[in-house]
Amino acid sequence: MKIKHYFFIFNLFPRKISSYTPYLLVAPALIYLFTFIGYPLVQAIVLAFQDPSTGSLSLTNFETLFKDAYFWDALKYTFILALIIIPLQTLLALSVALFLNMKFKGANVVLYTFTIPLTISDVAAALIWYNMLTTSGFLNRLLLNLGVIKEPVYFFGYVYRHMELLAIVVTEIWRATAIVFVIIFAGLQLIGRDYLEAAEVCGASVLQRLRYIVLPLIKPSIQAALIIRTLFALQVYAVVWILAGRDIPILAGEAYYWMSELYNPHIAATYSLLIAFFSILIGWFYIKLLKPKYEEVLR
Repeated sequence: MKIKHYFFIFNLFPRKISSYTPYLLVAPALIYLFTFIGYPLVQAIVLAFQDPSTGSLSLTNFETLFKDAYFWDALKYTFILALIIIPLQTLLALSVALFLNMKFKGANVVLYTFTIPLTISDVAAALIWYNMLTTSGFLNRLLLNLGVIKEPVYFFGYVYRHMELLAIVVTEIWRATAIVFVIIFAGLQLIGRDYLEAAEVCGASVLQRLRYIVLPLIKPSIQAALIIRTLFALQVYAVVWILAGRDIPILAGEAYYWMSELYNPHIAATYSLLIAFFSILIGWFYIKLLKPKYEEVLR
């Protein structure tokens, strides 16, 4: 009865509803974008180009940023982590998605288990792996009991920076691979069985079906996953900060440090603006580079 009542209300003003409906539907998204993206972005631009002492337009904040040794390390480690994590996550997610797409018994159990990390926050994931990788953690105790190592492995500390980097990579792969997996797996579900059955009848092997049918049809999904994961990788913060602190500086971590520890919103905004700039640049690069491939799939 309630549903009929609502439809009756809409029928009272059919012309007005039809003319304003598109704007009403788009309004929540526009309000969200302006409130949480547009306004903070404008505020960051103003702070980044504002002289802290005089309030006038200036490049002082960028000069301070480029002279800071931590900035160049943060830039380096941000892209190093992205270049290591994203390919590994994509390959792992693609492999698991293809495996689960075989529709075997128990596939749903594996599917739900693999996506559990999606329900865990960045901070919780970092704390889980931090406790596992300490000298008295689960991993060291397991290896000691098995006789694989004679002394605990040190994963944390400035001296063991390469091990901290390894810990961050492992944690991020465990935490965020499910994001890439869900996108690719959804793309696999859209492939009609007719294509694969026709190829099988024509004598195509499993590898040939994968190469000439499956991969071309899920290219849009893979490309979307790469774009989203790359943008998120540039903004990674909690995992790195908890596991390594400033031993491995990153752009998002430095923005937080300048804001919360040094109380300098101008430099923090400059860092944030650079992160936004790199995100837009990489997103534009992906779109321009991969646009012809989308058109090939749609033809």
